[in-house]
Amino acid sequence: MQQQNVGTEYGQGIMQQPPQIISSKDSLYLTDMLSWNLLAMKKAHFYATQCQDQEIKAAMERCGQMHQQHYERILGHLNQQNQQSTAMQ
Repeated sequence: MQQQNVGTEYGQGIMQQPPQIISSKDSLYLTDMLSWNLLAMKKAHFYATQCQDQEIKAAMERCGQMHQQHYERILGHLNQQNQQSTAMQ
């Protein structure tokens, strides 16, 4: 079994490479992260539609876009990992 390169900065290990297999616990955490970002994106969009103040509205729209980008980035990493594992089979 190969060991991952793990740093010990601030008492936590930092993986230099992602693992080949995602555990069920990791999968659940990734699902939660996607859900949190999707919910935050929807709430920010809703609040932006309710705002009268244009500065606050613009800030809420930027917030929603940020969460959408995070959602898409996480999903992109998962799709990339899935394509790589499918190609290996």
